[in-house]
Amino acid sequence: MFFQTHTGEIASLLTAICWMLSAIYFEKAGRRVGSLSVNIIRLFLGILFLGVTTLFTRGMFFPTDATTYNWLWLGLSGVIGFFLGDLFLFKSYIIIGSRTSQLVMSLAPMVTAVIGWFFLNEILDLKSILGILVSVSGIMIAVAGKRLRLNVPLRGFLYAMGGMLGQAVGLILSKKGMGDYDAVAATQIRAIFGFVSFALLVTFLKRWRRVLRTSSDGTVMKAITVGTIFGPFIGVALSLYAVQHTETGIASSLMALTPIFIILPTAIMFKEKITAQQVIGAVISIAGATIFFL
Repeated sequence: MFFQTHTGEIASLLTAICWMLSAIYFEKAGRRVGSLSVNIIRLFLGILFLGVTTLFTRGMFFPTDATTYNWLWLGLSGVIGFFLGDLFLFKSYIIIGSRTSQLVMSLAPMVTAVIGWFFLNEILDLKSILGILVSVSGIMIAVAGKRLRLNVPLRGFLYAMGGMLGQAVGLILSKKGMGDYDAVAATQIRAIFGFVSFALLVTFLKRWRRVLRTSSDGTVMKAITVGTIFGPFIGVALSLYAVQHTETGIASSLMALTPIFIILPTAIMFKEKITAQQVIGAVISIAGATIFFL
């Protein structure tokens, strides 16, 4: 009974775990070859993995049964979420660092809830609003430094805001375009539009030679492949399933726990120290997440 009444919330938590794993492997690959090559290869692999899945589950490799309405809104979601959102986010990492960028990204659940209220007429009850506020507060405590510097470059802050808005708007457009359509096929439509957008950018920047070199690097391709399985393949499909079965504000809040889940694995892999502040923030955010299940 519990699992039947909380399928959307459970899918959101599983999404956060998948994104944690994908972030670790994409970071590993990105440090070697850069984010642009990683982005376009991960989406290409994602399209293949998703197609093979729907071939077995639905009898078709591409979502040829999708309506024009599905293609329009899911395609727009792919451009905004997969392409623009990730471009802005990675750019903000370079200018203001990942910690401050993630602090801005932690505002996504509240922004998603507000947009969902206006755009999808989603009304959150008091318990859900409390859960979002507590969870986001914990995330902000965990990812903030000892002092939150407000004098960060405006350009970097705006890039981080762009990444956050890309995630929020992409999720809302996904729910609008998907309706009752298959979540895996919907994810493939988003990935196709994201890939085409990155392909146009790579062509404009004349980076195809670098992308081809990356595809011949076995170590990097293993990292990208594993990251793709947990990111554009399983993770994003779960996120779309989640917004089908719960309000986008709740789903976004639970998915935003990725920075919390990632603290321990990255500390082990990259030999980073876990601080008391991170532990306190993690406890608060997880407490906020449990409110959705009460």
